[in-house]
Amino acid sequence: MSEFVQQCRQEWARLGVPAAVAEEMALELGADLRDAEAAGMSVEEYLGPSAADAQAFAASWAAERGIIPAPADRERRRRRPFVLVAFTAAAALTLVVAAILLITGEPRISLATSRTHAGISPLPGGPIPHVTRHVSGANASAPIEWILLLAAAVALGFAAWLWVTWNRSGSIIHRAAH
Repeated sequence: MSEFVQQCRQEWARLGVPAAVAEEMALELGADLRDAEAAGMSVEEYLGPSAADAQAFAASWAAERGIIPAPADRERRRRRPFVLVAFTAAAALTLVVAAILLITGEPRISLATSRTHAGISPLPGGPIPHVTRHVSGANASAPIEWILLLAAAVALGFAAWLWVTWNRSGSIIHRAAH
């Protein structure tokens, strides 16, 4: 029996495929590989890229036959954590920026008012104008910063929930399907 078929048998045993079903699949695969060899084809030519990974081939074939659950799409599983990392980083950055802006009180606006009073001068020549200046400053964007801070905190909470869900099931989609 070929090394490829033996590796598939081992994988089917590891996956819990019943022995009788695994034997049937091994005999079928062995016959197909012998026919391909008789036709002058190698295992690589017959199976294509699957020939490089007997475990993945065995799992895929068992899933196609409905013996084991289908494995999750590896590409989707890789892409999801990247999106989740990006979302979490954006929420954390927003939270930090909003907190810094609130703590520093930036940006500030100032309102300056001036009032000129005619003063009484002890010197001959008339009154000397007296200027009163009043400056008041405020953080005009504080309400927006508070809203931003609250939204970022909610987004981080949501991201934390997604991470917990992801870590329990290996993927969010898998958990939602069950």
